[in-house]
Amino acid sequence: MDPATEAGLTDAINAANTRIGGAWTLLPESQADYVVVDMDSMYGPMSWLRLHATGKQVVGLTTASRTQTDFRLERPFDVHSVSNLLTALAEAAGVTLAAAPAAEASAPAPAADLPKPAPTPAPAAPVAERAAPPPAAAPVAATPVVAAAPAAAPAAAPARRDVAPEPATSTAGSLAVWLVDNRVQGRVKLERGGQSVLIDAPAGQYHAGTALKPLAPLFEGPVSASDFQPLDDAAWRSAIEGAGEAQPLTRLAWLGGLLAGQGRVVGGYGIDSRFHMVKWPQTEREYPKHFRISTVMMKGPATLAEIAGASGVPEADVADFINANLATGFAEEYREPEPDAEQAKSGLFGRLRGR
Repeated sequence: MDPATEAGLTDAINAANTRIGGAWTLLPESQADYVVVDMDSMYGPMSWLRLHATGKQVVGLTTASRTQTDFRLERPFDVHSVSNLLTALAEAAGVTLAAAPAAEASAPAPAADLPKPAPTPAPAAPVAERAAPPPAAAPVAATPVVAAAPAAAPAAAPARRDVAPEPATSTAGSLAVWLVDNRVQGRVKLERGGQSVLIDAPAGQYHAGTALKPLAPLFEGPVSASDFQPLDDAAWRSAIEGAGEAQPLTRLAWLGGLLAGQGRVVGGYGIDSRFHMVKWPQTEREYPKHFRISTVMMKGPATLAEIAGASGVPEADVADFINANLATGFAEEYREPEPDAEQAKSGLFGRLRGR
């Protein structure tokens, strides 16, 4: 998220945490159990995909009434709504929170509502939060535990990701965000920068010819719900005549990911992050270098610099390709698997101990 939103959210979390007994701790993303992501930003959905793949619990900050993330924090937020969120997270984990001291219960004033910022090419890392470690007797290692009476009745748990996406809302964002977050609903027409596309969301298809590069203007700047023109059956049949064969909507989402980073991997990955293909992608004739990148990434996990060196393709082109395939699920960040307990016992020292 952008720095202004992160600063405001940090203040709200600290104030809310005081209200409910100080059970939570703000930590870097890599150490956190829960991560807050601005789903209304250009890179929010891609960050969610990455975090979801690594098993993180994601809180989606959004104006939309529903979201694919595990939990939801409605924008604009204040100390009260953040208190409800932290209480709901604890409740979902089966933890009882302590009530804050009476003198502090009404002290912090709500944080000022933050204006929604325009997307930036280098978003700050999402705000992360995690519970303080429990006492030794606690059975769960990363759960907020406070031995006191429960706080005031928590709000209803935020929307879960198994809820179907809400129809397109007025939330602005690039077309890439709308596609990755499944916000486009029904059959619609979008015109931008002298280009137009016909999207059939239920069928997962679009009509705009077979070439991708001419469609780049569609992804420039934010898109709002009013920019999508709904088409009834008759208007749709008329519109697709001469518009070319239907194309998979994933191609359009892929193009959005390709253009999102402008030569940099988005989503807060580190310079040492390693990426690999989980399946062979559909390479495009318009981008002949991508075949070489795919071949290298299919061999095994590698960093951006390593992929560029092995493929002979500039790092900027490799970064764009990685973004496109992260957005469509063909690529992911590689994480070392956790050693299996039984497997560990079978090692040399395990055998020695067993004799």
